[in-house]
Amino acid sequence: MAIPQWRSIPTVLYPQEILDKAFRKASKQSDLVEDPDKYHRVRKQMVRMIQSASDTIDSTLRNWVDKWPSLNALSEFDRALIDAAVGNDDYRRSLGAIQWAAERVRKISGESESKILRLRDIESFHEARRHAYGRISSIVHQISPQILWLGEARDILRKLPSVDPDEPVIVVAGSPNVGKSALIGALSSGEPEVAAYPFTTKQLHLGHFLHRRRSYQMVDTPGLLDRPMDERNLIEMQAIAALENIGDILVVLIDASESGGSSLNEQQNLLDEIKSLVTERPILVVHSKSDILKEIPEDAENLISTVTGEGIEELRNILIDIIGADKINNPLILPENWHIEENSLEPLGTRYEIEKRREMDN
Repeated sequence: MAIPQWRSIPTVLYPQEILDKAFRKASKQSDLVEDPDKYHRVRKQMVRMIQSASDTIDSTLRNWVDKWPSLNALSEFDRALIDAAVGNDDYRRSLGAIQWAAERVRKISGESESKILRLRDIESFHEARRHAYGRISSIVHQISPQILWLGEARDILRKLPSVDPDEPVIVVAGSPNVGKSALIGALSSGEPEVAAYPFTTKQLHLGHFLHRRRSYQMVDTPGLLDRPMDERNLIEMQAIAALENIGDILVVLIDASESGGSSLNEQQNLLDEIKSLVTERPILVVHSKSDILKEIPEDAENLISTVTGEGIEELRNILIDIIGADKINNPLILPENWHIEENSLEPLGTRYEIEKRREMDN
């Protein structure tokens, strides 16, 4: 699966900016044409200008199509993100219109160049170039709604998180203020990334930690599981469906101190709902804020505190063990997506000879 690089999506120009850029470059190309005969010089200039303008527009539009992630190459999670953020149908239609316009501009260029080669007077050369410019401008203005949509969608998509489907993913859920983002921060090797989340007005926290050169990604679920199912809208349901597609394990935080504002009974009801919703992923219940608990629940097996660090390393080891990304069933076969250093690929015979020489030297 491709990992969408949202921040690398190119800037989308306004329709008139595209035309101004193309015609400006075309004028400069005209000045580069040299021919002592005016008739042939003007004809070459008009052909060069049309070619340059169409090339600029064609390359600009095709660059957008190439740089925007293909929905077919994305994971279900990323497709759900796009659908919730800007709509998959509009995404496909807009890029399709851009592709069509690029092909149409290229065709107009070829037709106009052939026409100029058949003409026999200088004024007709100029008229053919103006006519080509008009047709090209018409095509660009025809897809103005799609261009403007792309520009707005780019601003939204650039804020989306990038999750690698080939690496383990830990989804953290729970009621508001139970410590989801704090847990991700405590487990992360570095500063967690904060990204916009298309499903809510809140922010998404992304973190990761390394174990045996493998990156374990952590994603929280802000505002997705904070109310009964029958009160959730379509966007929130898409968010839940998206999260179901990426988690290797779901960590549900329970705040028995009730300091976050949700009663223990409400959190238990939420946990029961999550269990009925997520049936194909292991669920690990973790009790947070152990440093302020006045009474430890009888069923509390995993106690943590992001303040004192209690239980954090133990939790990390439990997650690694449950996910089992590096478990080796066949010692002759490395786990899928195992990171291999180039120098580790030496022939076994070579390694044997090196070791024997070391033994002799000693």
